[in-house]
Amino acid sequence: MEKIKGFKCFSCSHEYNVSEVTYLCKKCSGNLEVIYDYNYIKKNFDRSSLSSCNNYSIWRYFPLLPFSDMKYIPPLHIGWTPLYKMDSLASELGISELYLKDDSRNPSASLKDRAGAIALVTAREKGANIITGASTGNAGSSMACLCASAAMPSVIFVPQKAPKAKIAQLVLFGARVIMVRGTYDQAFDLCMEVSGEYGWYNRNTGYNPFTREGKKTCTLEICEQLKWKVPDKIFVSVGDGNIISGLWKGWKDLYELGFIDHLPEMIAVQSTLSSSIALSFEKSKDMDRIEIVPVSATTVADSISVDLPRDGVAAVRAIKESHGTAVTVSDEEILDTIKYMAQKTGIFGEPAGVTGFAGLRKLVREGKVSSQEKIVCVVTGSGLKDIDSAMKVAGKPVIIEPDLEAFKEVNKET
Repeated sequence: MEKIKGFKCFSCSHEYNVSEVTYLCKKCSGNLEVIYDYNYIKKNFDRSSLSSCNNYSIWRYFPLLPFSDMKYIPPLHIGWTPLYKMDSLASELGISELYLKDDSRNPSASLKDRAGAIALVTAREKGANIITGASTGNAGSSMACLCASAAMPSVIFVPQKAPKAKIAQLVLFGARVIMVRGTYDQAFDLCMEVSGEYGWYNRNTGYNPFTREGKKTCTLEICEQLKWKVPDKIFVSVGDGNIISGLWKGWKDLYELGFIDHLPEMIAVQSTLSSSIALSFEKSKDMDRIEIVPVSATTVADSISVDLPRDGVAAVRAIKESHGTAVTVSDEEILDTIKYMAQKTGIFGEPAGVTGFAGLRKLVREGKVSSQEKIVCVVTGSGLKDIDSAMKVAGKPVIIEPDLEAFKEVNKET
């Protein structure tokens, strides 16, 4: 494939051509990054050619995606989700401009559809018969959704405590669901063993290098929707690290192609009860080598509840390269932000979906965000995926008898 030069390991920097490797670095088992030939891509892809494209989905960025044609793309509409400018909320928070990228509007109500779509196309190009993956819920329900649309069998491993709504999606989409009595990390490890044993195509983040390529399309959209004006900071929730490293890859691609002339800061936001990336960033801040610090994650934000981030090195590198930072927020702050965001914006996010915005609120309170800055927060998933968490802060409705007098009594208190 002419537009791809090969792969480069995030950990040891060893490089491979396209045919030499499938998943991990053969030297150190580190995660791989897809390396593009930007000079080749520039021949047929620029801001002018993009402006004439009428395909408003992730596939409008086909020249920057890792496959040769579009014959295997799924029929569902993925990407080109809304980027809302929140003027009143920006004024309330005391910042210049605030935008919310609402990726809950994807087919399975999660940003993970972007990665799943690329994994599906790649698997079909390789002639795979089954796709598998481990998930806390969103990546799995996304993969099951997309596989259903393309009649591709999927086997998804999830921890037994995954939210019911996400399990319902998996089952209804027709995936074979394996619920593991243990953590996400244990489900991940079992999935790895099974895919190796049976030769199934594995879409696990932090293992499959192509998932990052799907997630970067969120950045490509943000920048185009902002008419190529680069924000100062991007706030995003972080679990295994694949989303933030994918978003950063998108910014770097645009910079290398000459679409933009500078880069934003990436702000990683985690729960204090699942803070491996934040701890690893602090430990590696002044070191060339990045060491990932494992934790025992217990956060209510199940989508970012990870003991050992599988794409941790790439995530910490994204923070460091962008001159960004990592911030942690409590589960109480996350739950409060579900309600705050819903009531202030009309956007209903799941715990992990609003964690990035919770981080912005915290840094604003601490005076660490300039009033002149342009900020983008990525909402990664819908609140309908975890109603139990939302109901903890939603408040209770009023129950009355079905008559006007009963309402009048209640209305006196309003």
